[in-house]
Amino acid sequence: MSDDARRSAPTPPAAARRPEDWTPEQKLRAVTEAAALSERELGEFLRREGLHEAQLTEWRKAALEALGGPAKPGHGTAPSRRVRELERQLRRKDKALAEAAAILVLQKKHLGRRPTCRREAQVRIRLSTGSEGSGR
Repeated sequence: MSDDARRSAPTPPAAARRPEDWTPEQKLRAVTEAAALSERELGEFLRREGLHEAQLTEWRKAALEALGGPAKPGHGTAPSRRVRELERQLRRKDKALAEAAAILVLQKKHLGRRPTCRREAQVRIRLSTGSEGSGR
């Protein structure tokens, strides 16, 4: 942008000098003008306009989002909600699978040792054969 164009660009009125009071058009002008500047020129521009780089960055993000630009991931879109739900189900099922595997390992260890009493022997027999009887 040429120096003449920069000088002719509308600056915020004196009453609206605070960046919070700028109109959307003024904010957009500042964002587009700053995008074409080098780092040194950007510093001068920010001082001249009374802005902070963080404000300019915030306005740029807002403009991109309003234009349908890069949205923040996982911000309530239907596919992202579905993905989160599926991931939650997967974690729950992985936990249940690990618990079932641990129970099987414990059962195998328990069935492999010698019974300490007659009742324990009867329970082992029931577990190994799958019978539902009371064992008495």
